[in-house]
Amino acid sequence: MLFPHEKIRPIQKEVVEDIYKAIQNKENIIIHAPTGLGKSAAALAPAVTYAKENKCTVFFLTSRHTQHQIAIETLKEIKSRHNIDLKVADIIGKKWMCLMPAVKELSSGEFSEFCRQTVEHGKCEFYSNTRQGFNLKPEAKKAIEESKANIHHTEELIQIGQNNKVCPYEITIELIKNADVVIGDYSYIFNPVISDLLFKKTNKSLENAIVIVDEAHNLPSRVRNSASVKLTSFMIKNAIQEAKKYQYKETLASLVHIQNILNDETQIMQVYQQKLLKKELFISKINEHKNYDTLIKDLNFIAEAVRELQRKSAIGGIVNFLDAWKNEDEGYARILEITKSRNNQEVIELSYKCLDPAVVTRDIIKQTHSTILMSGTLTPTNMYRDILGFEKDETIEQVYENPFPEKNRLVLVVPRTTTKFTQRSEQQFNAIAQECSIVTNNVKGNSIIFFPSYSIRDSVKKYFETACKKTVFLEIPGMTKEEKTELLERFKAYKETGAVLLAAVSGSYGEGIDLPGDLLKCVIVVGLPLQTPNLETKQLIEYFDKKFKRGWDYGYLFPAFNKALQNAGRCIRSETDRGVIVFLDERYLWPMYSRCFPRNLGVELSKQPELDIKLFFSK
Repeated sequence: MLFPHEKIRPIQKEVVEDIYKAIQNKENIIIHAPTGLGKSAAALAPAVTYAKENKCTVFFLTSRHTQHQIAIETLKEIKSRHNIDLKVADIIGKKWMCLMPAVKELSSGEFSEFCRQTVEHGKCEFYSNTRQGFNLKPEAKKAIEESKANIHHTEELIQIGQNNKVCPYEITIELIKNADVVIGDYSYIFNPVISDLLFKKTNKSLENAIVIVDEAHNLPSRVRNSASVKLTSFMIKNAIQEAKKYQYKETLASLVHIQNILNDETQIMQVYQQKLLKKELFISKINEHKNYDTLIKDLNFIAEAVRELQRKSAIGGIVNFLDAWKNEDEGYARILEITKSRNNQEVIELSYKCLDPAVVTRDIIKQTHSTILMSGTLTPTNMYRDILGFEKDETIEQVYENPFPEKNRLVLVVPRTTTKFTQRSEQQFNAIAQECSIVTNNVKGNSIIFFPSYSIRDSVKKYFETACKKTVFLEIPGMTKEEKTELLERFKAYKETGAVLLAAVSGSYGEGIDLPGDLLKCVIVVGLPLQTPNLETKQLIEYFDKKFKRGWDYGYLFPAFNKALQNAGRCIRSETDRGVIVFLDERYLWPMYSRCFPRNLGVELSKQPELDIKLFFSK
């Protein structure tokens, strides 16, 4: 077994053996294993061992930049420890690898078009230096040889591209052709447009792919988002501006007609109101002006012409939506709503939303040699099996015990407050602040408090800052990567005296951050991060009810509870970490919610958190 380290922990050994057996039998496996177990090593070792012996390719998929780095380091260890020839390619989104100036602000659709056109017209020097027809140029061959010498992280490959003035993406594609392991984003397997292109370019196939999905609790929502499209009044305004700029009068008339349809349909609607819109109704209203398919062709022709003159085309965005709107109803919802933009302007939004990720994932999973899902929050495993479309008789589900000493963690439910919508008030926000300060004032070290939303966080903050004896940090929505890192570094510096970071469940710090050892001693999860019970949520519940008779659980409750557990998991990341986790809401005691706690978490009801925490830290 090509394990990267000298020693293997007992539970890691179990995971390695279970994965190897599943791959041998061409089965899938869904793994719930506690954070800090070393899942990357436990999954890569058996997958690489089997792949090397059986001419398969391992695809290690992760949505996080830091996980790319961990996978790279693990594979370097395997290569040097076992002295084997191991070829690895690390790839991120094509746009983020591009060396052309100012492409980062383009949307992925706009970038694809921009890239295609600049390459076709010979305007991309990096591509022109890389290929001539199907043949590689000398500069590209040199860059590939340089890249093959070691296992490289994407950033290093981009630098090699920069040094040789060649396209990093095309160089990576060449590396993938002979790679044993490919590290990439979910979309390289689970976005059919992107994966088809990748397989066509590299001669790889799903049939010989062993797919490892890291942090797999994110996969359903990622797939649903990438399979959804929307049309907004803002997009139409930009497209109208574009048509005026280049004097496309016929296009202008068509766009104004689409704008009028949305205005008519929302005439009696209030802000934040939603309604379902039938596919046929929208198509027939467009047909009154011009045949729907003809309109798509005409707008697409104009969008192409605009891209000849400027980098991106707003009209192109309208084409993408109209094209997607024609697709099937099953597993999708068509929702019209009035919402507000960041600068408080009213926006009309028509969405074609994917409800069922299995529409995309089922066939992909069926074709792979084996698919391995792993995460610290994949319970109940049968929900992920169902909603992603795994075949029952071809899929193993495993829940592993927490190997870390129970004496190192204190997990409390403090039921004296709630963020339940009907009970929100200044009095309640003050009570939440008091409960949080009692906990954080008694913790020796840093604490993070996760709130269901920024607005609840801000309502509690004014009371909390008065009651809290420690320095308080605030997560700001929409922070850049650099700002997030800088805030985290300042927060870490308080590990001796202790500080408190106020964050939101869905923000930057809810997952994907590592604060090992003494850097984080306490996490408080305030309330339950349930979805707004809007039309999409109702459609989701209805759909899963019809399909699995588990609508409420699959569409509403379990995803929210797993977010809370994901936040809680920031605290204890290794067998030596000690920390306190507090779930602050009376609903955590209700049977409907309490059944969602993993059986080995060791949750206790606390009537006196101050005493419980003091006692825990005195041991």
